[in-house]
Amino acid sequence: MAGLILVVNAGSTSLKLSAVAEDGSAEAVDSLDEAPPVEAVAHRVVHGGARFREPVRIDDGVRRELEELAELAPLHMAPALEAIDQAQRALPDVPHVAVFDTAFHATLPAEAFTYALPRRWREQWGIRRYGFHGLSVAWSAERVPVPRLVVCHLGGGCSVTAVLDGRSVDTTMGFSPLEGVPMATRPGAIDAEILLYLLRHRYLTADELEHELEHESGLLGLGGSARVEHLEASTEPDARLALDVFAHQVAGAVARMAASLGGLDAIVFTAGVGEGSATMRGDICARLGFLGVQLDPELNATAVPDASLGVADSPVGVWVVHAREDLVAARAASTVL
Repeated sequence: MAGLILVVNAGSTSLKLSAVAEDGSAEAVDSLDEAPPVEAVAHRVVHGGARFREPVRIDDGVRRELEELAELAPLHMAPALEAIDQAQRALPDVPHVAVFDTAFHATLPAEAFTYALPRRWREQWGIRRYGFHGLSVAWSAERVPVPRLVVCHLGGGCSVTAVLDGRSVDTTMGFSPLEGVPMATRPGAIDAEILLYLLRHRYLTADELEHELEHESGLLGLGGSARVEHLEASTEPDARLALDVFAHQVAGAVARMAASLGGLDAIVFTAGVGEGSATMRGDICARLGFLGVQLDPELNATAVPDASLGVADSPVGVWVVHAREDLVAARAASTVL
């Protein structure tokens, strides 16, 4: 494999290393110590804030700015910063490039990224929707190039994004990766008064509140497990409730994205749950028949990504796509080498 770029993907639930070649082929790498000779290292960084909208070489100044963003996505940014430090020590003689999940969402229109909050919040403190999972969404949009696409990235973190002619125009995650649909351990969107109530009555401190929102909520909080396959195998009522809440919220988010697009040509399911759970794909699509979504049960049950899952005459395509954040990150990093 010539012209290799090592991609370091520190997610909220995993650390993946892969060596990506110029032709797009990739090989998993077990550890930084076992990395082959590479031209550069591309780091997937979840939050770029308002400052970073393009890939950037990592120097001391960039490293400090990334650390300032860490509180906005603590599940992701802390592991990413640690991975950057480890990789720079292991591979000090090649460029290290940060590639941002928020960058794909730089095309969000003001009506989609603006919160209905006081002007000083928005202008002085940069409170706005940024959006995440951009590398994954960009790959799905490339694989299913229809005008009006909704991408359901369903994994440890989950988001639903509207892509119009290849551009992000709306998405469920917001100022941080806490907003949106329920996730493995995060609740998604909730009433802000809940947080104020808990703080006002001193049931929880701010630190305890953050911990429980990041680590104890979502599917885990509802069903006792953060893993969809465990919930699907369980006979406990709480497990069924967790899956029903998840399907209900994701389907509602797809409908919202269809409104932002002015219609719907296709839905993509990607990431661990999106690719791995035929049951969840079926439950979500069953709630979207009014939009013209018609899933073929046999194709869905036996699907191996990348694959079409819709019935032959369905007005809305349904696809399962294998996430290739590594390839998108490698391509992006190569633009600044």
